[in-house]
Amino acid sequence: MINDYIKESYTFKEVYALQKLPLETKIRISVEVLRRAFELSKHNIALAFSGGKDSQVVADLAERYLPEYFPKMLCIFGNTGIEFPESLKFAREYGKEHFGERFHETELSQLEEDELRYDFARQIVSELEEINSLGEILKPDGKLKGQKALIEAALKLGYELDHHNCFFKGQKKTFAYCVEQYGAPLLGKATSKLDAHRINIECFLKYSASVTGKEELKEYYDILRECKFSQHCCKLLKKEPSERKQAELDVDVIVKGLMAAESRSRLTSIATRGHIFESHRPHINNDKNGFYHVNPIALWTDDDVWAYLKGHGCKYSPLYDMTYKAADGSVQHIKRNGCIMCGTDIQFKDNHLAILRQTHPKAWESCMNHFGYADELYKLFRLKKNKYILDSFTDDGTKARMIERFGSTDRLLRDRPCAYDDMGNLVDLTGTGLENEYDAEVMISPDGQLSMI
Repeated sequence: MINDYIKESYTFKEVYALQKLPLETKIRISVEVLRRAFELSKHNIALAFSGGKDSQVVADLAERYLPEYFPKMLCIFGNTGIEFPESLKFAREYGKEHFGERFHETELSQLEEDELRYDFARQIVSELEEINSLGEILKPDGKLKGQKALIEAALKLGYELDHHNCFFKGQKKTFAYCVEQYGAPLLGKATSKLDAHRINIECFLKYSASVTGKEELKEYYDILRECKFSQHCCKLLKKEPSERKQAELDVDVIVKGLMAAESRSRLTSIATRGHIFESHRPHINNDKNGFYHVNPIALWTDDDVWAYLKGHGCKYSPLYDMTYKAADGSVQHIKRNGCIMCGTDIQFKDNHLAILRQTHPKAWESCMNHFGYADELYKLFRLKKNKYILDSFTDDGTKARMIERFGSTDRLLRDRPCAYDDMGNLVDLTGTGLENEYDAEVMISPDGQLSMI
């Protein structure tokens, strides 16, 4: 009977129906999915562990219900370097206690070649433009040739490279590096349509003849010309280090704590691919079977996760016990783990940064001031401010007028609640491709309606 619930694909209606199953039935389904995952592995099976409640439940299911298999499971903790301190401490403690020597942390990638730092690169481009020598760094179509061309041009202009103007080969790709060279993680994944260094993007937007090739991208490009946004940190700090560690450990089955209830994209992924799906990885290239992704708790909900953890007396990250005052005045617990500096849901009420301001004020201040989030949000507001909100006498209208008056100054940031806590009604992104784009903590109810958690 349990096998009847495990299919290669589902309709959305089937997913909603399965999400209503009793927790005990979901546990049996998850255990069977895990059993199949262990049997699929010809090399090594690993859990992608975040220190969060969802991946912790998967670890406990394997350890509690499949003791004969569990000693074979590796644990890969994705340490981005910008983890919540509570989650980092818990992840290491839990991993070492339950996995021992099978607990592994990812390591940040290193630069493959020297790179000019963003401000210096802009200076070099400007100087070359003044002396009509842009051909040294630009391709015939106006796109940047690359970092080597920039470095050669800088040396030719008589500059010496040091740590003040250059990132050198072998340096770690930290979050600070990502923000400087690519941009801050604000707005959703659509801000990464151009997955390149910020200097490359600026040259493309200014000099390339192909920049206006697609009409639907014009407004997006107008924003990108002024605002330095990027989601590239997710790839550099999370995806690449995780896949490199998987290759290093010869992993052919990766187990995750993803649930269809988390977001639209995850609902679609699980509906179309089921609990287990096959893909390809370069390090698994000589076998008849491929590389497998496994989502044992795909049909669970947040309520199921908490019922399981508390019902089995499991320890969990103290991050979830921290509270904040929501926009409606209610007191809420932190619901999601993730990177502490993430601002990709800035368009929604009770977004990550609005919560961070209350729970981790020093980290929030670092985001806004040191990493320049406030400046970029101010630019976005100036470009796309919602005039109807600006003229209204609502709370949002008051926030908009404050931004209009004070910009990104300390005076504005000190106000409570901060005007930047919710940008959703303050800017008009209609037609930019950014208005509804977001793939994170958006819950999908059985009736198909979306709501922020």
